[in-house]
Amino acid sequence: MELNNVLQVGITLLYALGSILFIGGMLSSRHALKKVAALLSGAGFVLHSIFLFLWWNSSGMASLLEGNFHLNLLGWVVLAIFYILWWKKNLEFPALAASPLALLLFLSSLGLSGTKVIMPKAWAGPFFMLHIGTLFLALSFLAIAFVAGALFLHLDKKIKAKEKLTGFRRDLPSLNTFDRANHHAVLFGFPLYTLGLLSGFIWAGFAWQKTVTGDPKEWVSVIIWLLYAYLFHQRLAMGWRGRKAAVLAMTVFIFSVLSLVVVNFMMPSHHNFMQ
Repeated sequence: MELNNVLQVGITLLYALGSILFIGGMLSSRHALKKVAALLSGAGFVLHSIFLFLWWNSSGMASLLEGNFHLNLLGWVVLAIFYILWWKKNLEFPALAASPLALLLFLSSLGLSGTKVIMPKAWAGPFFMLHIGTLFLALSFLAIAFVAGALFLHLDKKIKAKEKLTGFRRDLPSLNTFDRANHHAVLFGFPLYTLGLLSGFIWAGFAWQKTVTGDPKEWVSVIIWLLYAYLFHQRLAMGWRGRKAAVLAMTVFIFSVLSLVVVNFMMPSHHNFMQ
């Protein structure tokens, strides 16, 4: 078995075990199980890093023209942000989204082998970092906002109903912690999404000689940006907190995922990974 195949199997197994064990550890309130899950996902992350390095080492800039490389890297970025948050803020709940999402994106990338992305080669490097890189980071922050919002709504409902917090709920952070996580995800994510969107229109000008091409991805991305901008404004300027902010952050994430799945896989578009 070739090294790449060994790495693919190892990454898949470690991410899958990490996801399952973390959920099991959370539901059973077993901290040791969650630590094992974090270590397994961490080992998968190391193998994933090696896998991407070997891919880049063998293909160089040409790897940026491969649709499956983009998804593969997005999975790596999602998990990287989780570990940074875990290390800096001691927040472990984002693992509920990070590990399963990293696994899903990695497996999706394996199923897209050989697909190409249309891009002027001279601009592949800088625009990959600016356009794709910023959008990946923004989506990763949105994933964290989604989990923080979902847990906020669940915990808030239990508290308002004056139900006794049992099981994993006893170990959850406070509502304020979830709200702050949501706030910071929006604070960092929206400027990144804006930068990614603007660089995408510039990219279109070089690739298709039109800044606005009428591509479905453009329209969907603008709609998502408008929702994201409204959330950003309401949180920072109007002081939105709690349920409204949680629901809107979750909505923006869901639209972003639908955009990625429907447009990039199912619709005729410049961004279709199946072309």
